[in-house]
Amino acid sequence: MHIPHNSNITANVHEFVLLGFLCSQEVEILLFVLFSIIYIFTLLGNSAIICAVWWDQQLHTPMYNLLANFSFLEICYINSNVPNMLFNFLSKTKTISYNGCILQFYIFLSLCATELFFLALMAFDRYVAICCPLHYPIIMTRKVCGTLVSACWVSGFLWLVTPAILISQVPLCGSNVIDHYLCDLGAMLAISCVPVPKTTLTCSTFSAVIILITLFYILLSYILVLRSVLQIPKGSSRRKAFSTCASHLVVVSLFYGSIMVMYISPGAANQPGLQKFVTMFYSIATPLLNPLIYSLRNKEMKVALRKVTYLIFVLHQNLTC
Repeated sequence: MHIPHNSNITANVHEFVLLGFLCSQEVEILLFVLFSIIYIFTLLGNSAIICAVWWDQQLHTPMYNLLANFSFLEICYINSNVPNMLFNFLSKTKTISYNGCILQFYIFLSLCATELFFLALMAFDRYVAICCPLHYPIIMTRKVCGTLVSACWVSGFLWLVTPAILISQVPLCGSNVIDHYLCDLGAMLAISCVPVPKTTLTCSTFSAVIILITLFYILLSYILVLRSVLQIPKGSSRRKAFSTCASHLVVVSLFYGSIMVMYISPGAANQPGLQKFVTMFYSIATPLLNPLIYSLRNKEMKVALRKVTYLIFVLHQNLTC
């Protein structure tokens, strides 16, 4: 059978239907309430960390500046998919335009890639701080920190340009039903009317390369960090180093564990239920948990958050008087 040119096939599809979770209207309302609460708490938690770092002079260090930037990234990340998902819970059509779907795919996965770079950068910061403490103020200056943060953002968005272009050229043959709650890689490839092995291989390669390289760098950094920490005499300095590194490793484990199942596991792309659950975990659950992980295990952050809470309370009292 003759297949027309990809652009002519795709031109017949102007919008997509996002099936979401395939449940009754009553359950969808309950999910809407649940995810709305998660969304609000995620915004509040990450915003609190940004405010704490901004207002507390003691937190104006590279480590906390990176944490504040990471929290801002998490806010962007959850805003790339949750608002549309919440809207679709209450919508009867559950549609998204073709261009909107491609844009969501690009922004969502670009933010995911940016988070991988950020986690590697935070590992580098801990490596320099613990393994080269005397050189830390010279290496991690404000200018260097700002440059590295900018590089993470730019690299993350540049990395997904090629996959986004390839996905926009996938032949659809009029099929516009996506068995997912967002426009993700596996779900988009699943509605292609003909096999696209080159596109699949290229997108998988881009995903695997960035995941494995950043993960290898993080693990190598923490092996060196652990070796240095074990050489520190037992005491508060050693406990603080362990606590800071443990928080970061928990975040790394949660995020990398879920995205490796999604983008490297060979059978994940053929299981829509698994796709939705894993995507929900790394795109919704981890942005919610990260502020808790970092703040509960960090004494300075807990003190700063208490100050922020007090300032907000005083401000509220003054406005209501």
